[in-house]
Amino acid sequence: LAESLFVQLPGGLGVVAIVASIFFGSIVGTGSATVAAIGLAMIPRMIKSGYSPEYSGSLISAAGGIGVIIPPSVVMIIYAVTAQVSITKLFAAGVIPGILVGLFLIGYCMLSAQRTQTITQSKAFSNSQRLKALKEALIPLGLPLLILGGIYSGLMTPTESAAIGVFYCIVCGLFFYKTLSVKSLYHISIESTLLVSVALFILGGSVCFGRIMTFEEIPQKIVASVFYLTENKILILLGINALLLVVGAFFETLAAIVILTPVLLPITNSLGIDPIHFGIIMIVNLSIGFITPPLGANLFMASQVGKIPFDHLARAIWPWVFTMILALMLITFIPEISLTLPSLLNR
Repeated sequence: LAESLFVQLPGGLGVVAIVASIFFGSIVGTGSATVAAIGLAMIPRMIKSGYSPEYSGSLISAAGGIGVIIPPSVVMIIYAVTAQVSITKLFAAGVIPGILVGLFLIGYCMLSAQRTQTITQSKAFSNSQRLKALKEALIPLGLPLLILGGIYSGLMTPTESAAIGVFYCIVCGLFFYKTLSVKSLYHISIESTLLVSVALFILGGSVCFGRIMTFEEIPQKIVASVFYLTENKILILLGINALLLVVGAFFETLAAIVILTPVLLPITNSLGIDPIHFGIIMIVNLSIGFITPPLGANLFMASQVGKIPFDHLARAIWPWVFTMILALMLITFIPEISLTLPSLLNR
């Protein structure tokens, strides 16, 4: 569907990969899975059309980071529980920032493609081909519409929408695509239980860690120390962004949220920053960490999927990092980008 709509633009296949990552991120909620799925389909095609392997892999890596910003997002759930804020409002807050980051990546993709003459321009699809692509995409697109529509309409809680989403996938896998069997559901359930149990241990640890921090009055002491150095809101926000960017390059994302949220949230609260807005700032920062060496989980995934040396991707990724940082600055200093949709839920 993305290809039928956007392939005729400058840097068409790159734009298609970014838009497809936004669609896919609204289903899976993680970065690495987005890179694996979209990368397997798009990296070979981009290379065949004249894009360099390094450019193709770095583009897919950056686009995969949108997977944790666009709801529903696993990272958002961890932050919401740790910060004790509404998951529904946090999901709503991530929609516009996720699209904004995607637009910045698309903008850089189109500009860089215009400077490269070796890329083969793809032919536009006809209206009948677009309609066919839309029909084929309706079933998978129904999943994010079902989950997010149920949450935002108030008909379902996030937990209930997750259960409905699983049921929808089972029905699609068994009867529409026939890629699942009743026998395979047992093994899928076991794997899912093991996967979720890790997150539950992290959440349990985060609650204990937060209570210890509160009991020892550590957040209050940190706030006092920060305001002793400066009370300038802009400088403090820039410092927090710099800290999160560095942490994202070295720490696993969920661990970073669990450790830093109880420390940084009191500071941002003292500045009058909405916890929902700060959650989006933190998540966008850490999504950049997915593509920042040396950790760069998305880079490792793209390296494996595209069979591209990691060090080549590590050198090619920096224009994409700076592009995402530009979007981050807008999200940080224009709170309405994050808070407009959550405010509508209160009406």
